[in-house]
Amino acid sequence: IYGVDVVDLAGRSRHLNADAVAVSGGWNPNIQLTCHLGNKPVWRDDITAFGYGEDLPPGMICAGSANGRMSDFGALSDGASAAQRACEALGQSVQTDVPEADDSPTTLTPFWFVEGRPGDTFLDMQNDVTLKDVEQSHLEGFRAAEHVKRYTTLGMATDQGKTANVLALAVSANLTGAPMGQTGTTTARPPYTPVSIAAFAGRSSSENFRPTRHTPSHGWAVEQGAAFVETGMWLRAQWYPRGGETHWRQSVDREVIQTRGSVGICDVTTLGKIDIQGADAARFLDAVYSNMFSTLKVGRARYGLMLREDGFVMDDGTTARLGENHYVMTTTTANAVGVFRHLEFCRQVLWRDMDVHLISVTDQWAQFAVAGPQSRALLEKVVDHPESISNEAFPFMGAMSTTVCGGLPARLFRLSFSGELAYEIAVPSRYGDGLVRALMDAGKDYDAVAYGTEALGVMRVEKGHAAGNELNGTTTAADLGLGRMVSKKKDCIGKVMSMREGLTAPDRPTLVGFKPLDPSCSLNAGAHFIGVGRSVEAKNDEGYMTSVCYSPSLESSIGLGFIRHGPQRLGETVIATDLVRDKRVEVEICSPHFIDPQGDRLRG
Repeated sequence: IYGVDVVDLAGRSRHLNADAVAVSGGWNPNIQLTCHLGNKPVWRDDITAFGYGEDLPPGMICAGSANGRMSDFGALSDGASAAQRACEALGQSVQTDVPEADDSPTTLTPFWFVEGRPGDTFLDMQNDVTLKDVEQSHLEGFRAAEHVKRYTTLGMATDQGKTANVLALAVSANLTGAPMGQTGTTTARPPYTPVSIAAFAGRSSSENFRPTRHTPSHGWAVEQGAAFVETGMWLRAQWYPRGGETHWRQSVDREVIQTRGSVGICDVTTLGKIDIQGADAARFLDAVYSNMFSTLKVGRARYGLMLREDGFVMDDGTTARLGENHYVMTTTTANAVGVFRHLEFCRQVLWRDMDVHLISVTDQWAQFAVAGPQSRALLEKVVDHPESISNEAFPFMGAMSTTVCGGLPARLFRLSFSGELAYEIAVPSRYGDGLVRALMDAGKDYDAVAYGTEALGVMRVEKGHAAGNELNGTTTAADLGLGRMVSKKKDCIGKVMSMREGLTAPDRPTLVGFKPLDPSCSLNAGAHFIGVGRSVEAKNDEGYMTSVCYSPSLESSIGLGFIRHGPQRLGETVIATDLVRDKRVEVEICSPHFIDPQGDRLRG
């Protein structure tokens, strides 16, 4: 609109030319439009009220070259006319004088490409179609628009010809001497207009991007107000806040203290469970595990370590022998699918002659950890034959099939990830919700507490158990302090490669514990260890921290990590250096077993 000033909020203004007029209802909040009608300004709220022009959005007038008036005078007069109409729509009368300007006729000549230009002239940038490709198509008789498209692949990329087809039709028209209207067009395929990639995602975005598995106790956990966290494909209770707790650590500390002081219950259904049966099941397990399983007695469970072919640790877990040719393997939650795939490869490709059969039963069984000094007393109220779980009848690492709650089939394992007297009880998944309610009801006399993944992690660090942070694909059995688990009596996957010179070097970082000299200092996972008095540079890097937590039992932060010659340096002080957070903490190298290092609690 001729005579319009654009003023930003900083007070800077710019006068618009007559051919640069466009007034729309969609305003930038940082811009003000002022139309000066004599001494009276008309503000933007008034200007947005008018609308002229056919087939134009309300509140918009095109003028000047935007309206096809290409000469100077044409643009000026068109702009003045648009301004006058806008003012009349606002009830204002204004006279605008159009300056003298050239009004020579203008013509438009299409300019599709530069003829005679050396080198390639690209028409379709996505499929690298050039002018020569179209010319070659015509030379070989492929002159129809659809033939040119298929001969050259022009317009067959993601833009479906929107950036190239008009140019190609112009080239074809030039080659045939026919008007573009007679040259023909290709068939337009949807989408006819650009579509956001997000639209194709539809519901498959954010939380709906992939299905989330719920554990059998999920409904009960929701009733308790649990905070949840994604672990692999599962949604698990992270902690269970109670009234008056304003910070997540208060909830976690309470769950740890109550579990170690009495009894706690945790849903561990997400652990991978693989049912292994067959005459060669024991021989198969010997081959995939680094330690022996053929010697395992029926009714017993054993901790196992699985190596990759390159000698590094793949996964760990326990496997129980329920019958002469029947085993149940557990894996970490994160590696459940990977381990099952690995076992199937071994069975189907490496040892096809073995009589062994596998099936994943992760979803078929709901499983709960019951841990703490009162865990046996609690289970005696649930297991149908309480005498069967006495310490003498059912010692540490025992496994058996039993019944609970008056005849419900169940499996019971005496395992401990917390370092306390503990069990894991499994029932068919459809009974999982009922079992957790029965366990919590039976535990009222012992002030039983439900604990989540955070408390589970705290107790495993306190006990010094390796988990995902330590089983990170770069550690060996020896690095974890488990070198003796690679049996010398048999072969297994990864055994030979694990004995490579680089993997048996005496200065490889080994797993140990760390605690700050000042208990009030917190530790950070990922911090690197530098000797006291040494400069912070790569050549002085001795290892790194993998897992940290605050231990309510020790009232201090503690951590697990790898450092050179770790077991030989217990009691030594090093600096845990975190350059990302600009933090340095003096820590003492100690045993990774912060709680009950002799294991008396879990065997009691």
